[in-house]
Amino acid sequence: MKIIAYLKPTCGWSMGVRAIMKKYNLSFEDRDIINDATQYAEMVDKSGQPLSPCVEINDVMLADVSGEEVENYLLSNALVKSNDGIPDSPIDAPCTDEEHEAMRTKTIRFF
Repeated sequence: MKIIAYLKPTCGWSMGVRAIMKKYNLSFEDRDIINDATQYAEMVDKSGQPLSPCVEINDVMLADVSGEEVENYLLSNALVKSNDGIPDSPIDAPCTDEEHEAMRTKTIRFF
């Protein structure tokens, strides 16, 4: 399975996607859309919209998704088997105020 995840370095939604990848032991490309303008532009081009996270699984783009939505897609398409693993981060939570502040002071915005 080929997975490309367009994620922010620190973000509740992005951490939820990473937690699902870890829960199912899935290899994926973690593309930083905050500090790399090329990755952000590619995500917008492929997804047709500017919101993240976006996860491309076997050429199917899931735009503006939570970890929970990614997990549901993987399970409903029989790409993974259900397991009792507990994700190491919430899979359906937005960024905390602290994460928003950290991004505001330490990141470069391309949009």
